[in-house]
Amino acid sequence: MCRNIHTLYNFEPPASEDEIQAAALQFVRKVSGFHNPSRTNAAAFQTAVEAVAEASRELLHSLETNAPPRDRLEEAAKAHARAVARFAR
Repeated sequence: MCRNIHTLYNFEPPASEDEIQAAALQFVRKVSGFHNPSRTNAAAFQTAVEAVAEASRELLHSLETNAPPRDRLEEAAKAHARAVARFAR
């Protein structure tokens, strides 16, 4: 999976529209192999991004959990600590 796509479910505050769009864009880039598609493929690329974003929105709204929402800042600090440990020399 692409490292730029982050978990969006069960956070407080919930995932924003910008986060959903960014994840959809990264997914379509990964699947298509294009970072910037040609003009010929731009419409298909954008349609795919919108379809993935809509599917993601539907998924996030339909999921249910009994777990308490996670804190974004706390999760970011954990990720930073893992990165420091992983790349420390």
